[in-house]
Amino acid sequence: MQMMSTQGTDATVDFTLCPRFERTFSFLGKKWNGLIIDVLLQEGPQRFRDLAHKVPRCSDRVLVERLKELEENGVIVRQTFPDNALIEYELTQKGQELQSVMTAVHAWSDKWSCSPTPAEK
Repeated sequence: MQMMSTQGTDATVDFTLCPRFERTFSFLGKKWNGLIIDVLLQEGPQRFRDLAHKVPRCSDRVLVERLKELEENGVIVRQTFPDNALIEYELTQKGQELQSVMTAVHAWSDKWSCSPTPAEK
């Protein structure tokens, strides 16, 4: 939400954001969260080791933290199967609804972020 205020003849713009928007952007912008969500959107349910392989620069410790945060925020669910030791992570409906957001981010990055930064080389 953008709020505008005027004082005398000088117009000042107060860019006060909606707290929900700030919280959402902070959550989605947290390192690795977007990539984890994207992998689950593209590949479906994943075991931890498969996620770790697909997000290789993320340490196992950080991946565990991010998965717990995503679960606490209702974006993913951790499925356990009692008859074997299989544990999978899957997007909830809330997480699935990020598909259009991720599609838009991919389109924007394809258009505007075509060359790698020096850190990526």
